[in-house]
Amino acid sequence: MSTERSNDTPQQHTAPGAGNAPKRLDVVVVGGGFGGMYAIYKFREMGLRIQGFEAGGDLGGVWYWNRYPGARVDLPSIDYSYSFSPEIEQEWTWSEQFAAQPELLAYIDFVAKRLSLREHFQFNTRVTSAAWDEARQLWTVITDRGDAYEASYCIMATGPLSIPKDPEIPGIERYTGRLLRAGKWPHEPVSFAGLRVGVIGTGSTGIQIVQEIGPQAGELFVFQRTPSFTMPMRNETLEPDYVAEVKRHYAGIREAARNSAVGGVRPQSTRAFFSVTPNQRRRLLDDAWKNGGLAMLGTFTDLMVNAEANEHVAEFVRGKIGEVVNDPDTAEKLKPRGYPIFARRPCLDSSYYETYNRPNVHLVDCFSDPILEFTEKGIRTQSGEVELDMIILATGYDGLTGALLAFDVIGRQGRKLNEKWQDGPRSYLGLMMEGFPNLFMTTGPNGPAALANIIRISENDVDWIAAAITHMDNNGLSTIEPTRKAEDGWMDLVFRICQRSLILKAKSWWVGANVKDKPQGLTLFTGGFQKYQEHCAAAAQNGYPAFVFDRAKEAVAA
Repeated sequence: MSTERSNDTPQQHTAPGAGNAPKRLDVVVVGGGFGGMYAIYKFREMGLRIQGFEAGGDLGGVWYWNRYPGARVDLPSIDYSYSFSPEIEQEWTWSEQFAAQPELLAYIDFVAKRLSLREHFQFNTRVTSAAWDEARQLWTVITDRGDAYEASYCIMATGPLSIPKDPEIPGIERYTGRLLRAGKWPHEPVSFAGLRVGVIGTGSTGIQIVQEIGPQAGELFVFQRTPSFTMPMRNETLEPDYVAEVKRHYAGIREAARNSAVGGVRPQSTRAFFSVTPNQRRRLLDDAWKNGGLAMLGTFTDLMVNAEANEHVAEFVRGKIGEVVNDPDTAEKLKPRGYPIFARRPCLDSSYYETYNRPNVHLVDCFSDPILEFTEKGIRTQSGEVELDMIILATGYDGLTGALLAFDVIGRQGRKLNEKWQDGPRSYLGLMMEGFPNLFMTTGPNGPAALANIIRISENDVDWIAAAITHMDNNGLSTIEPTRKAEDGWMDLVFRICQRSLILKAKSWWVGANVKDKPQGLTLFTGGFQKYQEHCAAAAQNGYPAFVFDRAKEAVAA
């Protein structure tokens, strides 16, 4: 591990100016989140010439942008951290079971300094195109500064959540109050005192914002279209003795995480719901509710395949909502119906339902009273206008594919990625695509992505890519690309196993339902992280049989 340290302030390093000859590299990495950071470190340690690009002003990916009030990770901090470096595991200490955004950024900063990563990134820079040069067997990458780079390999570490989307409601440009987007929150403090504030969106982000600013705002209006199931987080301060235990046993904790379906140490069970009596089931659910986190999701093994079992658990949570929220009408509107619990992203909260017991907090049910338009003074619903000093958009992302389709990616014979993906994303293992040689993805849309620990997936994917590049270097190979047969076979597997999943029963960003005209369907690998690793390992055995290679020109000449 490198022990050099860089300066605290992100630096802009010299890039070729517009009109200059392209800079020649081995690897270009697009994205400065957890996946991009590890990729830069891994390929640098391999001795490759590297350059990373990040649209934000610093490293952190979604956590650089998500500075909204209450932003917090919904996985245990010890899970949501790198495992590749025992030194970093020992040197960094988490303060809470579920880290808040400032602590996550502090961790990212610590890693960046410890490994001297920032010097390899160009910040405030977007890639506008990446095109394959067939004759020269390399990628040409153009940035919004007009600079060009040439690289043998292009790594898309853009992540599943990096393109925020506004609601499809007319008139947003007419609104004259303060409009804030959760996904691009200001870096300076925002005061809500005495203000009439509206929040649109009640997914994970909206839930965190509502419970945080409810006690601060003069009046808070929550515009809810589809209510979410949310469980109590039960966050705790981590005591020094416990932290010491974790550090002594990190190796075993990481091994357990890698061998789990979710890539983490969240409790899991082999117990089928109907294998225990109703009284036992109730006690198990009560215990899961008291323990908090995502314990309930792991209490029974068949919740995502058995609709009747799922509905029992959903009704249990609806009952808890009724116990917490004082007003029966508000409680009923907050109870999710019409889709299975956990078929949308599971949410965690500290006081979300309690917030609706405050006299200054008002729920607007957009199912019975839909939003018609933004006005100069606020929001008009079917029942009338709600005047607002501030509106916060917590309306999610163009998930899984949005970042890769936000710029031109051009493969063999001029074929564009948006053409290949016009009916939905297709790839082999979520790592590579037929027709796009030497282009790799981390946490791609046909892997486990949103369904498992994003950092474990990123480490797996980067390690796989590094091994593939090493194989090519050792054998005089210049390009790698999956066969059409391998890609078709993987997608058939993805679609076949997802047919059992209740995720298909919900309209969510997991299936593309939150973006107008986006192809809908579940393209994520639902077989679990452990099985995904096995598929990745098998693909690399016996000389990568599912891939075609070109031999390096100098090797052919020799």
